[in-house]
Amino acid sequence: MNTTLNKVAKVTIFFWIMKICATTLGETGGDLLSMTMNVGYGVSSLILLSFFVVTLLVQLAAKKFHPVIYWLVIVSTSTAGTTISDYMDRTLELGYFKGSLILITCLVVVLALWRYSVGTLSVNYIQTRKAELFYWIAILFSNTLGTALGDFLADSSGLGFLGGAILIGALIGLVVLAYFFTRISHVVLFWIAFVLTRPFGATFGDVLTKPLDRGGLNLGTIGSSAVLAAILVVLIIYTTMKHNQVATEPEGVNEELQAG
Repeated sequence: MNTTLNKVAKVTIFFWIMKICATTLGETGGDLLSMTMNVGYGVSSLILLSFFVVTLLVQLAAKKFHPVIYWLVIVSTSTAGTTISDYMDRTLELGYFKGSLILITCLVVVLALWRYSVGTLSVNYIQTRKAELFYWIAILFSNTLGTALGDFLADSSGLGFLGGAILIGALIGLVVLAYFFTRISHVVLFWIAFVLTRPFGATFGDVLTKPLDRGGLNLGTIGSSAVLAAILVVLIIYTTMKHNQVATEPEGVNEELQAG
């Protein structure tokens, strides 16, 4: 039996639900700091990148998987990614399309280096410091890319906030179908889905926060952030209880469940 501990969340249906909640919270939380509180994209990016670094150091220092720490890092990559993307697209005036191309290139380079250096892009077992660093860098770039893509779909494509969310949701549905009914690599499909859930969260966040006349529900950044944070906390508590329950079961029972 392999006793090396895996320090990342197991990919289940709850993982994807929590991922969407976390990335949507990142969209509304990043906008809350940069726009609602009028801190600005540049300063907000520095603050949230610092928050990401702190949470990442805590995650790297942990000896085993801790759901609270893990999802806190996910949220920090999402909030930082939101303001970084906005800074690139709006303050630097690169625009959504150029910003997206730059971020896509960065993400592809990170994944290529990860594959070359470690030998696999699998996220089922992140067991080395090198793989873990590549994992979080890839997540940061994918969440930043998602904001740019989501804003591009919502503002520049003519689809609007709801139309963008429907399009991304349909693409995610195709990935799910490919997972069950094709032989496409599950690792490839995971990273496609991971990237797509970020713009889905970004466009869904816009649906929650933007005014009614712009296709949103007008909940505002504060209200939307509070609701999403509450949902995520409930799910973290539930998955933590499930994780602890499995961890405390007798070794033979765990092996039998894994074999099944």
